[in-house]
Amino acid sequence: MILEQLFHLRENRTSVRRELIGGLTTFLAMSYILAVNPELLGSTGMSKTAVFTATILAAIVGCLLMGLVANFPVALAPGMGLNAFFTYTVVQEWHIPWQTALAGVFVAGILFILLTLSKLRDKLINLIPSALKYAVSAGIGLFIAFSGLQTSGIIVANKSNAVALGNLHSPTVLLAIFGIIVGIMLVTANVTGGIFWGMFITAAVGMIFGIIPLPTGIISGVPSVQPIFGQAVTHLGNINSFQMIIVILTFFIIGLFDTSGTLVGVATEAGMVDKESGEVKGVGKALFSGALATTLGAVFGTSPTTAYVESTSGVAVGARTGLSSVFVALLFAIAAFFSPILTVITSAVTASALIIVSILMLSNVQYIDWTKFEIAVPAFFTMIMMLLTYSISEGLAVGFIFYPITMTVKGRWREVNALMWTMMVVFILYFAFVA
Repeated sequence: MILEQLFHLRENRTSVRRELIGGLTTFLAMSYILAVNPELLGSTGMSKTAVFTATILAAIVGCLLMGLVANFPVALAPGMGLNAFFTYTVVQEWHIPWQTALAGVFVAGILFILLTLSKLRDKLINLIPSALKYAVSAGIGLFIAFSGLQTSGIIVANKSNAVALGNLHSPTVLLAIFGIIVGIMLVTANVTGGIFWGMFITAAVGMIFGIIPLPTGIISGVPSVQPIFGQAVTHLGNINSFQMIIVILTFFIIGLFDTSGTLVGVATEAGMVDKESGEVKGVGKALFSGALATTLGAVFGTSPTTAYVESTSGVAVGARTGLSSVFVALLFAIAAFFSPILTVITSAVTASALIIVSILMLSNVQYIDWTKFEIAVPAFFTMIMMLLTYSISEGLAVGFIFYPITMTVKGRWREVNALMWTMMVVFILYFAFVA
């Protein structure tokens, strides 16, 4: 049997049926990205329908690579957090054209590929302190939540207090609040695909009350990706500033430990960790799949592709091999024919997804040792500065600067490796000459 030879189903104590159910569960849990990614990247000036297709292409390629090359029950798609950094920091705040930003994603992907092919992969991952990894993840969660509250109008700008509560009499704001409540209730109740169904219900209610216009159709041909396809390659020559180096480093660093962290988490849940060595079986191929997916995704026209922690939902119902990832790829391919529905996915609808994902990401703060002040300081500044500067990279930079300082004052300077000292100098130069 071909499937048995490719995925070793009996060896992994699974079946085609279990892998199908696992793939369907994972897809439903992460399918919100089909609405959120076009909404976010579309605000940079990119074609929303083209981003929709690029998102699907990146997910299909990533899932197929993860399934066929790595035989891992992990799904890939453009990642939350990195798409927010791409949109709000790189393009909107730093005024870097989206074409050049895509070129930055492409270069970060190439670096990721080279790293996965070298023996430096595991060393580099381990050189970044665990506390900072968790702080970056939690900080991105805060950033995503704030962007969701802001774009939906729940939080607005205020001259005296910087921010304030929005107009609670506005139909769109009320719809967003309704969506957040419904989404949280569904996820709390452990409903499969709760985030997706929360958005579906919110959009339906919005159409019923005339807050959201009805779509012109449901099924159509696959939208053309031509407006954004290949822009990452043709604009490589625009990567000629220190600012773009910071962009590439941020894409690279966050993508590296976001993907590796998710892979370890899902592998642990699936029982794929060797009990003696503690190593994850096939992690090298899995990381390579993620790196190649990011690079190709940039060519298609989307922000970095990463492993989705929602894959644990598929593992929880039985997925144990890459066959589940292949099924996720097939489901994304089917979803390509439902682009007209995008017109009903407004910021009020996506707010719930952004906030629920951010809550899940904030769970990482439990792994930070807050009792050690030298650790707590850089972790705190990483998170709070991402939120208050409205910049993921600047929050990361502040945390990376504080870490060597507090560790040295505490007398633990020997624990600060060369990479952290180098990053400290790079980010100080960034603040001195670029920011």
